[in-house]
Amino acid sequence: MSKSSFKPVVALVGRANVGKSTLFNRITRSRAALVADFSGLTRDRHYGEGRVGRHPFIAVDTGGFEPVAKDGILREMARQTHQAIAEADVVIFLVDARAGVNAHDHEIAQLLRKSGQRVVLAVNKAEGMRHEGPLAEFHELGLGEPRPISASHGDGVVDLIEDALSFLDEEPQDIDAEAEDEEDVWDAAPPDIEADETATDDDAAAPEPVKHRVKLAIVGRPNVGKSTLINALIGEERVIAFDMPGTTRDAIEIDFERGGKSYTLIDTAGLRRRGKVFETIEKFSVIKTLQAIEACNVVLLMLDAQAEISDQDAHIAGFVLETGRALVVAINKWDGLDSEQREWVQREFDRKLRFLSFARVHTISALKGQGLKAVMKSVDEAHAAAFRKLSTPRLTRALHAAVEQQPPPRKGIFRPKMRYAHQGGQNPPLIVVHGSGLDAVPDSYRRYLESRFRTVFQLEGTPLRIEFKSSHNPYVQGKS
Repeated sequence: MSKSSFKPVVALVGRANVGKSTLFNRITRSRAALVADFSGLTRDRHYGEGRVGRHPFIAVDTGGFEPVAKDGILREMARQTHQAIAEADVVIFLVDARAGVNAHDHEIAQLLRKSGQRVVLAVNKAEGMRHEGPLAEFHELGLGEPRPISASHGDGVVDLIEDALSFLDEEPQDIDAEAEDEEDVWDAAPPDIEADETATDDDAAAPEPVKHRVKLAIVGRPNVGKSTLINALIGEERVIAFDMPGTTRDAIEIDFERGGKSYTLIDTAGLRRRGKVFETIEKFSVIKTLQAIEACNVVLLMLDAQAEISDQDAHIAGFVLETGRALVVAINKWDGLDSEQREWVQREFDRKLRFLSFARVHTISALKGQGLKAVMKSVDEAHAAAFRKLSTPRLTRALHAAVEQQPPPRKGIFRPKMRYAHQGGQNPPLIVVHGSGLDAVPDSYRRYLESRFRTVFQLEGTPLRIEFKSSHNPYVQGKS
């Protein structure tokens, strides 16, 4: 990797509830990490991009760190933090100015000293502390000069990151010519997150879609195996896979290459029924999951073959359909069923999720890595369908052929007339049909046209929307 493309990795480490996620959101100028006044909110490693001065960098948010945790979720969180430290070029060790030094801080400091990594000690929540007295006790951690900051207010954050990146060469590194003013970047509130907009070339000029990173959100009820699937796809324990419902709370993004194609996998928190979302933490998780669905290109809906297909599964699928995202369904834990149980699951799917007939359905075992190749092939095809360019001449010919085979039903003595069609949007594809009297077209005929367009243009895997626009007849006016 050349110097110009090198982005150092800055890992944020510390015990629970010291403000790591608040600092992460500040330095990445986002609201990507969950923030609330609860300990243990972040569990997985969470990546984001930031920049100070002329130096871009990658920030890594980690969960509350207990180095000596022996079992359960705390041990899994500790493993994630150990891996973040190993990946980092510099570690920012965050402590709490108001709580002071405790035994956990000493354990973390000892581990960091043994790691041999560059470490910068940041004392958070130090707003209003004008004297060095309250910070003196943090010298005993043996990690150099404590740097007072306020992650929530932005005080001292620029200086902290500059200190952390001081080991870099002074030459510029792959930045925009017109960098934003630092004070505006760090002191302003983080902007709202928006979905990426993508485009493809016209199919007449280039039949293949423009290659870009496919954003794939993996959603489903808690404990269906979403994190296990991601770990199987990328070949490492990148996210925590633990036998406890609700283990994942953040929507974690992981860049991933497979077969020469680029993906961003989004591992989301399991959605629960609204009546069961009691904790503030889980309310945040639901919001993050819904945002992930809206921001992605393709959704992989995971179902549990060993549990009943519930109304909540249908609600999740309905939200995906409402947002218009391309969809692939994976029924996990299929290997644990006998033939009679498999037939029952298929009947239940057809009965409760029949409105997903446009989506391909796969049976898999995420734990054993079975069926994943077919799933990813369907993801690619669903993505291509969602962004397919549909030329007006071909759409109009397909429309006329459909009408010739089955005309729309009459309303009274008049029959709706359909003249031409054009594409009105992508992801999902929108087809606008022009003509007269189209307000009278029933939903059954809309579904018929949808089926014909899907067949002609190979639009399997994506919702398809059809809009009717009637031309204005100047002679249809009330006579004076």
